[in-house]
Amino acid sequence: MAIKKDHTGIWVMVVAAAVLEAITCTMYFTNRAAIRGEAELRAKTELRKAELEIKTHTVEMETAAKTLASLAEQYIDCPDSIYNATRLTVGTLRENTSMAVAFVPDYFPKKGHFYEICSTRFSEDSIFTRQIGSADHDYTQMEWYQNGFVHDSCWWCEPYLDNAGARTYVVSCSCPVRDRKGEIVAVVCIDLSLSELKNLSDYLQVYPNSYYTIRSSTGTDIVPAPDTIAGRKYNIFHEEIDDTGWHMEIIIPDDVLFADLNRIGKIVGILMLLGLGVLALILIYSARTTRKMLEFAEKNQRIKGELEVAQTIQNAMLPKVFPPFLDRLDLNLYGMVNPAKEVGGDLYDFYVRHDKLFFCVGDVSGKGVPAALVMAMTRSLFRGITAREEQPELIVHKMNKAISDQNTQSMFLTLFLGVLDCKTGHLDYCNAGHNAPVARINGEWQLLDVLPNLPIGVEPEFEYKAQRMQVQYNDQIFLYTDGLTEAENSRHEQFGETRMMDCLRSSGAQLTAPRELVEDMQRSVETFVGSAEQSDDLTMLCIRYQVAALVMRNDIQQIPTLIEWLDGLNLPMELNMPINLALEEVVSNVMLYAYPGKSGQVFVEFFRADEHQLVFTITDGGIPFDPTQQAEADITLSAEERAIGGLGIHLVRQLMDNVKYERTDGKNVLTLVKNL
Repeated sequence: MAIKKDHTGIWVMVVAAAVLEAITCTMYFTNRAAIRGEAELRAKTELRKAELEIKTHTVEMETAAKTLASLAEQYIDCPDSIYNATRLTVGTLRENTSMAVAFVPDYFPKKGHFYEICSTRFSEDSIFTRQIGSADHDYTQMEWYQNGFVHDSCWWCEPYLDNAGARTYVVSCSCPVRDRKGEIVAVVCIDLSLSELKNLSDYLQVYPNSYYTIRSSTGTDIVPAPDTIAGRKYNIFHEEIDDTGWHMEIIIPDDVLFADLNRIGKIVGILMLLGLGVLALILIYSARTTRKMLEFAEKNQRIKGELEVAQTIQNAMLPKVFPPFLDRLDLNLYGMVNPAKEVGGDLYDFYVRHDKLFFCVGDVSGKGVPAALVMAMTRSLFRGITAREEQPELIVHKMNKAISDQNTQSMFLTLFLGVLDCKTGHLDYCNAGHNAPVARINGEWQLLDVLPNLPIGVEPEFEYKAQRMQVQYNDQIFLYTDGLTEAENSRHEQFGETRMMDCLRSSGAQLTAPRELVEDMQRSVETFVGSAEQSDDLTMLCIRYQVAALVMRNDIQQIPTLIEWLDGLNLPMELNMPINLALEEVVSNVMLYAYPGKSGQVFVEFFRADEHQLVFTITDGGIPFDPTQQAEADITLSAEERAIGGLGIHLVRQLMDNVKYERTDGKNVLTLVKNL
């Protein structure tokens, strides 16, 4: 009798192999879909970041185009002024940017049939301005020029090679210029170099050997796809850029996207031959692990993308170097922003132009990326408008008009904007619904009186009003957002204005430096809030209009330090020599005779009493001595007949317009005044 073979084991192995194969196939396609899903998430995140980067370029350029169009309309009867307008506007933008104003043919007959003023910024200090319109360069045939007559606002044309302006491949934004009758008489053109868009590879190259393209609204390649993708299977992820109508695409070939998955498949096949049972356990464990890793990677990638976008916006907007003006002795500033979430809605900015400090602090309504975009737009408008305008109410009015025209999200911001004349101490300011700043005037901290102007972005035609105050040397101005006064502790108590004023009076009693004052205020808020979560952004900016001072030892070798300090004051050329001689004479005498046999200090201060007088004070803690009581030297006598001494104070009296001595708190204080 034949023995019937038991094939149960074989069938078990066959079934097990079939099941394992099915599981392997299922896992393969599941992982394939998951990897593609992860790639899509990463691509979408990077596309959004790249879209934000491009929008930063386009919004900045559209704002500049509208600004130049407004200037051209103001100087419509003065063609030569267009040169300076284009030069000033392009100077506010980044390098390798070109702007032009092209007038309709024969609009200025004396200037020729074609009249196109173009300014190109090649570097920070190099701007080339010229008239490029000619029969060889007939701009009237160009798409950007024709767009200006078709579209009432900014419009982007198709890519082209600009041989006359930027001298590279560009896409141009057009904006019409109207005369006083409302007729279009010129078109403003600003060029965006395609090389700027090609630098987006850090955002858009999701995987090594992946590619990206940018196409215009009509399908024209702005950044073309490489030839290497021909004949390969690939995945495409795309995003449309609002306003311009451009499309961005990330292209990932299958052999790149699934390279790791294919390699793992081969390893799994080998392991399946070695042990079906072990392989089954490995596959089950791998499925669970893979799912958890994908979920974690998805969450981590989303958070990372938001943080990177926030950092990009904040870092591009805020001043980072303190002290900011190493060449100025009359200004000391410090500011900080402490965002409550990943993306903040506060901003501050400042810079000096023509001995005037332009500064602002603002708070955008809402949170997230939209608020960050409004922040970036506000900062760009602040820099662009203040480059040619000095009246705060007009600056705020133009910012309000620009933001209101593009305010599709119904967002607004509060803003305090000031212009401090460092020569006269006049502070002109305009408050657009922001918290009233605090000023230290004559040693006392007090809230500034501000007019009830509306926030920016609420009413496009609102007429803003400015105010003026006189700032003296060593006065301070402290600006902040409501994140300071409305900071809450665990009992929902607010920090409030009273605690803020108490902290200012405490930390600012002895002319505390702006950095120390802001940091003291931040520590006070942190102590008050404790472990409670921060609910709003906190921004502070402190400005001190200060006396220029120098401290020296009673060592005659310190005189070169005095001369170097005086050179740094940038005194008027005609007064430099007499002031140097007078100060050197007085300080030398103090060093030689005020501290007999011991060491001491000489303290020199400089300030402008007003726009007509320069004042220097020399203070020492040495023996009492009033040089103004010394008898006048008789310079008619010969050197042998004249008594020793007295010539120094005589020289000082001749060089300065007023000399006064006081003995105060055990110190000699000599005041020298020079009239302008």
